Amino acid sequence: MGHLDVVVPPDIVNEDTSGDVMVPEGGTVKLTCRARGYPTPHVQWRREDNAEIVIREASGVKTKVSNFQGEFLKLTKVTRSEMGAYLCIASNGIPPSVSKRIMVSVHFHPVIQVPNQLVGAPLGTDVTLECHVEASPRSINYWVRDTEMVISSEKYDVQTISKSMFEVKMILNIRSLAKTDAGSYRCVAKNSLGEVDSSIRLYEIPGPTRKPQPPGRFNPPHYDEEDDYPDQLGSAEQEAEEEMTNIVADRNPTRGGPHPTLLPPGKKNNHVVFSEREAESDDSSSAATSGVAPVATLLVALLLLAI
Repeated sequence: MGHLDVVVPPDIVNEDTSGDVMVPEGGTVKLTCRARGYPTPHVQWRREDNAEIVIREASGVKTKVSNFQGEFLKLTKVTRSEMGAYLCIASNGIPPSVSKRIMVSVHFHPVIQVPNQLVGAPLGTDVTLECHVEASPRSINYWVRDTEMVISSEKYDVQTISKSMFEVKMILNIRSLAKTDAGSYRCVAKNSLGEVDSSIRLYEIPGPTRKPQPPGRFNPPHYDEEDDYPDQLGSAEQEAEEEMTNIVADRNPTRGGPHPTLLPPGKKNNHVVFSEREAESDDSSSAATSGVAPVATLLVALLLLAI
């Protein structure tokens, strides 16, 4: 005599299965997943984000597994990293398999980490201040300057970027840093378990003491018509005459002899004049040759001027 086996696909019994739970950090939570069907369903657990499940024994042994077999999953000394969705999956070989999502929330006091507590920048540049916040439940986050809350404006850009279920990055962008922007800024995080803040000191980095001037046109000094322009500024003609005087002096090194002197233009005719004081101071021995030496020196000077 034959018989008929009736198979039933798995089904999760919601009345006997855990729902979303909240647990304080460091606490213990026990998850239950009941399923029915024929054959008897097999139940396993895994995390929705595919992270490992941490099993801690009473002896202190800690084991990490990708999935856990059984109707009951006990999590002890729960940390914030174990927060997330857990899936209980029931299967008995008769499709389809069924699952239920159970959210485990780990609550803890807000914590702030500041990458740079001292930030410097030159005037006129944009500056970014950052605070990393961890909190569960989610915290209310804001910036404070002195006693006033900082909000987005033409000067400030306030952003909050979510990194995970319990992590956010607080960003404060300050445009075109001015001297009045220097000082202390506080990032504040607050949830139902408490409040915490951290300070960032913003200071000015001194720029160069002297900025290079762009190349410009040279403007020579202005002289009135009454000013003795050649005597004050020095003309090319005067420089040539001074050079000629030096040449003549070099060619007539006799100490006691007369020395030619070039008069500046505009005073007398441009020619060589000998100092009478020097001529009168010559002794009797130089007097014998005084008639020849001045003539030779004068000829040399005239030839050089002609050139």
